[in-house]
Amino acid sequence: MQETDKALLAQIAGIRGFQPGTAFNLRQNGAGVERHSTQNVQIVNKSDQPGIDIHISSNTSGEEVHIPVILTQSGMNDLVYNDFYVGEGANVKIIAGCGIHNDGCDTSQHDGIHTFHIGKNARVTYIEKHYGEGEGSGKRILNPTTVIYMEEGSYLELDTVQIKGVDSTKRTTECYLQAEAKLMISERLMTHGKQSAISDVKVELNGVNSSVRIVSRSVGKEGSVQVFHPIAVGNERCRAHIQCDSILMDQAKISSIPEITANHVDAQIVHEAAIGKINSEQLIKLETFGLSEEEAEAVIIEGFLK
Repeated sequence: MQETDKALLAQIAGIRGFQPGTAFNLRQNGAGVERHSTQNVQIVNKSDQPGIDIHISSNTSGEEVHIPVILTQSGMNDLVYNDFYVGEGANVKIIAGCGIHNDGCDTSQHDGIHTFHIGKNARVTYIEKHYGEGEGSGKRILNPTTVIYMEEGSYLELDTVQIKGVDSTKRTTECYLQAEAKLMISERLMTHGKQSAISDVKVELNGVNSSVRIVSRSVGKEGSVQVFHPIAVGNERCRAHIQCDSILMDQAKISSIPEITANHVDAQIVHEAAIGKINSEQLIKLETFGLSEEEAEAVIIEGFLK
């Protein structure tokens, strides 16, 4: 594995290669290059389309699954379908993410379609990080689609991060919750230059006492554009809370369009949205400690996106 590849893995998954004792699948430039299964986590190729099926046995506890994707060839257009089948009572962490290194003049693009089937009373933490780099003029494009089916009593924490180097992204997330299912969605995003980012999230709360919390934090710099459109639909007695907070800088444009629908008298759904510039008092306070304005801005943004 080249140093560039290792650096991309470190950025998107906090690793530099296979982690012994964990399930692992590395996809590079449109093809699988390394894979390891465990007794409780089996990873197999799809027979009808590009991608893999990940089968996690019932009551599996404490295991991690790493499924990073890296593109290092300019002009790559990679489409992959990954399906996760999480057995009843399992408790696992799944770490995904895509890194693009583009030194050429052609567009490199990865579209990942992930579908989760989370069994009764299972608990899943899913972390997905997107990152782009390279000296070329070719664009770096990432369009992830995530579809989630949560059975009774299941729990999912979905943490998505995109901080640097992605020219264009359109993220689509669809979630369907049964009784007592609980979903936590955290999105952190920063754009700059002429980058654009669109995030569409729709959650249908179909079971009694299902709940969701969606928190989006974003920073828009220079001439970038962001659109965040979260939708919560309560079809039973349920709870939903949507919170969107954004910092606007330079000539950037940010639209936050939360949408809530209650189809049951006991559906409790709340949304909050705020867009504004960096607080001047915070800047002044940090500058009194000897920081320049740029350094103070960086500190505030780093804390905001944590």
